[in-house]
Amino acid sequence: MEASLNEKLRAVKWGGFKLGDLFEVVSSKKRFDANKVKIIKSGGHPYIVRQSTENGKKGNIDEPIEFLNEGNTISFGQDTATMFYQEKPYFTGDKIKILKPKYSQFSKKNAQFFLISMRKAFHGFSWGSSRFNVETLNNQKVLLPVREENLIDFDFMEKFIAELENQQVAKLSDYLTANGFDNYEVSNEELTALRKLTEIGIDDWGTYTIGSLFAKVATKKLPYKAKELPKKPIEDCVLPCLTSSFQNQGLNYYAPKVGATIINNVISLPSNSDVYRAYYQSKDFTVLSDSYAIQWKLTEHKITPNQYLFMVMCINKVTDLPIYSYKNKLGGWNVVKRKQINLPQKNGKIDFNFMERLISAVRKRVIKDVVLYTDRKTENNE
Repeated sequence: MEASLNEKLRAVKWGGFKLGDLFEVVSSKKRFDANKVKIIKSGGHPYIVRQSTENGKKGNIDEPIEFLNEGNTISFGQDTATMFYQEKPYFTGDKIKILKPKYSQFSKKNAQFFLISMRKAFHGFSWGSSRFNVETLNNQKVLLPVREENLIDFDFMEKFIAELENQQVAKLSDYLTANGFDNYEVSNEELTALRKLTEIGIDDWGTYTIGSLFAKVATKKLPYKAKELPKKPIEDCVLPCLTSSFQNQGLNYYAPKVGATIINNVISLPSNSDVYRAYYQSKDFTVLSDSYAIQWKLTEHKITPNQYLFMVMCINKVTDLPIYSYKNKLGGWNVVKRKQINLPQKNGKIDFNFMERLISAVRKRVIKDVVLYTDRKTENNE
């Protein structure tokens, strides 16, 4: 955060408020089982669960509107302390509480400030804590900016969030430019790859055993447990650690680099999880527990990050399946290496060029909205 914003936070007057004085804590109108609902691509309403990504949204579902929870509220995961502002009406999964504001000034413009303060207040609560009941939520103290007579300073919060957003947009714009992501124009070769994806037939795919393409990376066992490590880089704990989590690509803890096996440009997989999802890891990290990394082993062709990303999708088609869970385990590398994946072929060989161009086209299509968003925000701030 820039110095000017830190100075403003230090200069402002703060007041303590019980969460119950700020919000009415209510149960969701109906809990929809994640294993029974049908996620739809269009229509319906947001389905909010206890995940820490995508604003808690697992997708959209189409259910009776009388079970919709109000918008302009905060969804709170009872055993995870995941909390998000929900602008529009939404359905929920299990163990989600709804925080309905008691102040009419509460809105999208200041909601993120409330969330920052609330997350700080709950940061010491562990996953699965039984303390996330209504009484605990009502009595939890939250610090907020105040003006005279200890009234909440909504004006300060809105201006602070607006300035913070402008700074982050500027950083994002600089990052996109520096890394060449500001170019979202799809080339003719990339367009051809996109069209080919819809036309490619069964004979254009080859079947390969994962273990014939990848090898498991040997790593030293670290002398730490996850609960002993920080969730943010501090002091000498700066190396991301891989666990079986599917949140943040499995990298949720930080350890010292000393004595660790530092790897990058590999694919990571959990070996003991609810979700067996592979990820491409481009930056330095190490393996902590219940997971492992694999790398391309065929020396005649060195694959690129885009080709790694394509293969991650292919691997997930045989590992990231509903049939696998913590109770019904997929297993580790000895199981996965025997599984077979399909890859595009040309003249009997893996078509690396097709994979490269297709992923490049997809990335440009995805990044286009981000670039246009930063451009619009920058123009509005000038």
